[in-house]
Amino acid sequence: MGWRVPFVVVEVYGPSMVPTLYEGDRLFVRYGAAVRPGDVVLLRHPFQQDLVVVKRAVERRRGGWWVLGDNGFNRTGDSEDFGSVPEELVLAVARLRYRPRRPDQRSLRARLSWAVSAVRPLLPDPAASSRLRAL
Repeated sequence: MGWRVPFVVVEVYGPSMVPTLYEGDRLFVRYGAAVRPGDVVLLRHPFQQDLVVVKRAVERRRGGWWVLGDNGFNRTGDSEDFGSVPEELVLAVARLRYRPRRPDQRSLRARLSWAVSAVRPLLPDPAASSRLRAL
């Protein structure tokens, strides 16, 4: 009977998921979790399989998942470029976002503000899914 790690922590790079995720955010992801429309997912880039990216699973289509970034001003590196992502390339579902405290957040007010917003669950967002699908 093998023991599996339920969550793995990964770091976000790049602006494609702003405003949901920012560069430097940490994600608690669950490998092998069932993907639902609106989930934030970790996947292997279909054309560069050594590259792992974070996108929102918008809908299931022929050939796999249609994925898009949340940042409407940064429309590169998603299904608009490479089409549906085969199921086997979708690795994990992000369940929790942790935003590390920045060095300039030294005042009590800044620290309290950070403490209130540092950890957020990443629940499936069907509204985001339909909003992105309409673009």
